[in-house]
Amino acid sequence: MEKHRGFPGRLPGTDFQFTIRRAAKEGPTKLIARERFADRRPADRRADEGFMWALKEHFGEEPFVRGNLDAGRLSWLFGREVVPAEDPFDPADYDSLLRIDMRRAQASFPQVFEPGWTP
Repeated sequence: MEKHRGFPGRLPGTDFQFTIRRAAKEGPTKLIARERFADRRPADRRADEGFMWALKEHFGEEPFVRGNLDAGRLSWLFGREVVPAEDPFDPADYDSLLRIDMRRAQASFPQVFEPGWTP
């Protein structure tokens, strides 16, 4: 499992996790597209914004390996702002390639793409 050095481990000042420390013994958690409902808590929305900001700052438009990125946090963006970068794609593999769909990410999180914005 690739570890993304320099990637924030969590949203500052919270317990919202962005990375995992070690690979799961039973294998990686499968990525699924979770639906984000309009009535989500503000803290959950801030976590999504912070994670999207970290992805944008760390990887930009380049494909990236899933590695030690938290599957739960990725699943809130998977299938919309974060999409597979390879075909076939294995959602239960630490080495699978992902990329940010910049058009959708900017539409969903416009504040994250404003100059100087940080979580």
